[in-house]
Amino acid sequence: MKGEKKTKIVKSIRIDVDKCNGCRACEVICSAFHASPKYSSNNPARSRIRIIREPLTDIYVPVYAGEYAVAECAGRDKYTIDGKEYDECAFCRASCPSRPEFKEPDSGLPLKCDMCEGEDEPLCVKWCLAEALIYEEREEEIDDVVEQAELEIGLDSLVDKYGMESLMDAVARMADKG
Repeated sequence: MKGEKKTKIVKSIRIDVDKCNGCRACEVICSAFHASPKYSSNNPARSRIRIIREPLTDIYVPVYAGEYAVAECAGRDKYTIDGKEYDECAFCRASCPSRPEFKEPDSGLPLKCDMCEGEDEPLCVKWCLAEALIYEEREEEIDDVVEQAELEIGLDSLVDKYGMESLMDAVARMADKG
């Protein structure tokens, strides 16, 4: 209908850094949830959340995977926390060509937090006994063009990795199942 705005529920995880004790339970459950088959293994490289840590000063910062960035960013800011200097990339949520974080270890494809799709809330939030991770939902108006661009980025990365013919074969097999 003309004039009506589309909305969607946006899910996010608010992080209270002051409460994080660095236990890494969030990394463990995330990697187990995303194992194939589910819960069959635990490989922290598959986790969509990482703990940036400075154990000597007891600073732990959870960072969960965000959107894929096709190129390196221009930001090279430095942050000083408790006298230690951190590169801006340490706190970035994007998977990009210059960082190994948030890439699937076997295929190299970018990882993105899916909020444990199918669960009532992300498992990292459920398993965070320190309550440093807080699940939030909000309603936002959406632009169909943005969603199409996100789809194209994902498809482009699959074509780059596997080639157009392999991707088309996979889509055809999926269509036959449906």
